[in-house]
Amino acid sequence: MSLANKLAEERRGRLAAERLLELKEAELSAANRKLGKHAAALQGEIVETRAEVATVKTENERVKTELGQANQKVQIAERRLWHSVQTITDGFAFFNSDNQMIAANESYLAIFDRIDAIRPGVNYMTILQVLTDEGIVDTEGMPDTEWRQMMLDRWMQPQPDPVTVRLWNDQYVKLVDRRSPAGDIVSLGLNITESVRYQQELKAARTEAEAASRAKSAFLANMSHEIRTPMNGVVGMAELLGDTGLSEEQQLYVDTIKNSGEALLVIINDVLDYSKIEAQKLQLHLEPFDLERSIHEIIMLLQPSARDKGLTLLLDYDLFLPTTYVGDPGRIRQVLTNLMGNAVKFTSEGHVLVRVTGVPDLDAGHAEVTIVIEDTGIGIPEDKIDHIFGEFNQVENERNRQFDGTGLGLAISARLVSLMEGEVWVSSEEGIGSVFGFRIPLKLSEAKLPEHPPVPDGLRRVMVVDDIEANRTILQRQLEQLGLGVVSCASGAEALEQLRDIDLILTDHNMPDMDGLELAETIRTRGVETPILLLSSNPSFATNDPGAKYLHAIMQKPVPRADLFARLESVGPVIGANGAPPPAPEKRRMVVLAAEDNKTNQLVFGKMVKSADIDLHFANNGIEAVDLFQQVSPDLIFMDISMPKMDGKEATQRIRALEEDTGGHVPIVALTAHAMDGDDKGILEAGLDHYLTKPLRKPEIHGMLHDMCPDGVKHPFEDAVPNEGAA
Repeated sequence: MSLANKLAEERRGRLAAERLLELKEAELSAANRKLGKHAAALQGEIVETRAEVATVKTENERVKTELGQANQKVQIAERRLWHSVQTITDGFAFFNSDNQMIAANESYLAIFDRIDAIRPGVNYMTILQVLTDEGIVDTEGMPDTEWRQMMLDRWMQPQPDPVTVRLWNDQYVKLVDRRSPAGDIVSLGLNITESVRYQQELKAARTEAEAASRAKSAFLANMSHEIRTPMNGVVGMAELLGDTGLSEEQQLYVDTIKNSGEALLVIINDVLDYSKIEAQKLQLHLEPFDLERSIHEIIMLLQPSARDKGLTLLLDYDLFLPTTYVGDPGRIRQVLTNLMGNAVKFTSEGHVLVRVTGVPDLDAGHAEVTIVIEDTGIGIPEDKIDHIFGEFNQVENERNRQFDGTGLGLAISARLVSLMEGEVWVSSEEGIGSVFGFRIPLKLSEAKLPEHPPVPDGLRRVMVVDDIEANRTILQRQLEQLGLGVVSCASGAEALEQLRDIDLILTDHNMPDMDGLELAETIRTRGVETPILLLSSNPSFATNDPGAKYLHAIMQKPVPRADLFARLESVGPVIGANGAPPPAPEKRRMVVLAAEDNKTNQLVFGKMVKSADIDLHFANNGIEAVDLFQQVSPDLIFMDISMPKMDGKEATQRIRALEEDTGGHVPIVALTAHAMDGDDKGILEAGLDHYLTKPLRKPEIHGMLHDMCPDGVKHPFEDAVPNEGAA
C-alpha cells in the first residue's frame, strides 16, 4: 500500500475517532444535565420533607401540651365533682357490672357507722348482709334472709323500682338505683324522713277530719230532723189555715208564716246539699223514673206562685221522645226545681217555658236529653253571666234586691249536672229574659220509642184557643204530629168565627175579653155541641164555675201527654152527638192508711186530703199500723219513719212479711224529717216504695193518691179535679 493510501486511512481513522469522542461527550453532557435536574428535584423534596417533619414535630408538641392541659382540667373536674358528691346529705355510690362498689360518698358510708367491711370493692350482697346482721335496717317483721333475697331480686332487675327502707333510728331512706347499658349502677339513698312524717301527720289529720265530718253529718242530720218535724206543723197548718175564711190582714199573716217557713226549708236543703258536695259525699241513686211526670210535678208546685204573678207555665215535651229513664230522679228534680223556680222568681210578667228535646239511641239504650228553661224575666247583665253558677253569687242590682236566697241554688245545680256527666249553660239579655239549659245522658228504661194511641174515628179537625202564642204553637205541633188538622185561634171571638167543621175544641181558661168558660157557654147557646176541653192552671176553681157544665172535661195546664191522649180518646163516643159517655159502674173508695205518731201532723195530713174521696185510717205507731193493715186492707200506706214502740222501717218489714203469705204488694210511701244523703237508700231498702220529706206538701200527697189508685177502685179525685195535686 502506498504511503498516500496509508495516510489517507490514518486520517480517516482519526476523523472517526474524533467524531466518536464528540458523540460520547454530547451523551455525557446530556447525562450530566439530567443528573443535575434530578439532583435539584431531590434537593427540593428533601427541603419539603424537612419542613413537614418540622411542622409535625411542632403539632405534636402542641397536641401534647393541650392534652396535658385537658388532663389537668379533667382531674380538676373530677375532684370538684367528687367534692360535690361528698357534700350532699343523701347517699351516693357507684357499682360496676359485677356488683362491686367503685366509690361512695360519706353520707352513704355513714349509714354503716364506718364498718370496715363497707368500702370500695365490697359486693352488694355483703352490704345487705351487714344491714341485717348489724341491725341497721328494720325489716319490720320479715325474716332477714327473705328481706335480703327481696332486695337482691330487686337489685338484679334491668331497672330496679325505688324502695323505701326504715333504719334502726326511725330514719327513712328511699333507694333509687339506675343501671347503665354496660351494667354499672348508680345508687342514691334519699333521706325522706321528714316527708314520711309529714304524710303520717296528714293521715292522722285526715282521720281526724273524717271523724269531724261524720260528726258534722250526724249533727246536720239530727238538726234537719229536729227542724223539719215542727216545721211540718208550722207550714202545713199555715197552708190549711190559708184555705179557711180569713180577713185580708189575717191572710197576710198566714202567707208570711208559710212563706217564711218554706224559705227556711230551702236554706236548710241548700246548706245540707252544699256540705255534702264539698265533702264529695253526694252520690247518685239510680232508679227508673218518668221525666215528663217529674216536670209536671214541679210545675204543680210552682203553679200557685206563677198564678199569683199572672205568669203562664208552659211545657214543650217532644212528643216522640221517651219519658221513662233510669237516673236519679231526686237530683234531676232538684236541678229542675232550682232552674224553674228561679225563672218564676225573677219573672214578673209573661211566661216560663220548659222545653225538652233529645236524641235517643235505641241500640245503645240511652239518650242525650236536653232541658231548656226560657223566661221573660229581668235577665242577667252580660258581665255577670260568667259568675252566675258560683257559690253564694247573685246578681246584685236595684231590680232584684227584692228577691231572697242563699245564692247556692245554681252552684248546686251545676255541681249536680256535672256529677251526672252533663253540662249546663245560660244565655240572657238584661230586661228581655234568660235561657238556662242543661244536657245529661240518661239510660232508657226500655229501648223503644213511645207508642201513641190511635186517634178516634171522626176526629179530624181540632181548634186550639189560647191568647199565648207559645202555648198555641206547642199544642198545634203535638196535635199535628198525631195526624190531626189544627185551627189556631188567639181569642174567643176569633174562635166563634171558625166553628165550622170542628170536631173538638181545646181552649185555655184565662184569656182577656172572653175566658174559656165564657167561650164554652157562648158556643152552647149557638147550638153547637162540639166537645170542649178546658185547659186551666187552677182546675178546682174552674170546676166550681157554673160554666163547667158545658165542658167535656177540665185538664191541668200544661197537660201531660198521657192525659191528652186519654181525653182525645174519650171524646170519640160523643163526637157529633149530644150528651156525655155512659157513667162508669159504681166503685168502692180508695182505702188509705197513714201511720203518724204526731197528732199535729195527723191533723195536717187529714186536712190536706180532705178534698180526696178516700177512706182514711190513722195509726199512732208501727204496731198499730201492722194491725190496721190486716184489718182494713189499705190500697196505699203513708208511713212515718220515726215512731215510738215500732218505727216505720220495722213496720214495713212486718207488712212485707205478711204479704209473702197472703200475696199482693201495697205501695208504702215513707214520710220522714231526715234529709241527709243515704237516708233514702236505707229507707227504700227496708221495703218502702217511695220517699217524701217533711214538711209535707199537698201537691205531693195528692200526686201519690192520684198515681197509686189501683184499677177497679174509685179514683180519689173522680168527682173533682185534685187541687194542684195530680201530675
